Amino acid sequence: MKRLFDILVSAAFLLMFWPILLMIIILIRLQSTGPAIFAQVRIGRNAEPFTCYKLRTMYIGTCELPTHEVQASSVTPLGEYLRRFKIDELPQLCNVLAGQMSLVGPRPCLPSQTALVEARRRLGVFNVYPGITGLAQVNDIDMSEPERLAEVDAQYVNSRSLLGDLKLLWATLRGHGMAVDRVARIG
Repeated sequence: MKRLFDILVSAAFLLMFWPILLMIIILIRLQSTGPAIFAQVRIGRNAEPFTCYKLRTMYIGTCELPTHEVQASSVTPLGEYLRRFKIDELPQLCNVLAGQMSLVGPRPCLPSQTALVEARRRLGVFNVYPGITGLAQVNDIDMSEPERLAEVDAQYVNSRSLLGDLKLLWATLRGHGMAVDRVARIG
């Protein structure tokens, strides 16, 4: 049921909003050099790596670090806006359609975030697909606290339901979790 819901919602959203997404892609390309879509290896279900897509919000040449370790000066002016409203996450709908992610689940982490990877492995978080949004995000818990994040992710895994996912999606759409981007708070 969850997979069908993910497919239907992702496909409907992409069909309705592709012109806006295309406009954003053009604006990114006009503002800074480099591709508008950012591809990065993340850790997914069963701790398998996959390529995660996002709208590029940082200048080309920014180190591949977790967000909380990146300097605010690395974020483009448009990127700051895209990150604040989580618009940069929209290409992940393609990851959802491809069966690599879900709309709701633990946010995928970088392979280099070893403390988080180990905590998630220990707590069984990798038994589910990562999500575009999740319980930790709507509660403003980011990846700078790996043990706490893994515990909240495990709480989601152990209590997940379609109704719970709908509540988390609704909370995300209402703006919960907008403070999670720690880049905007640094420097």
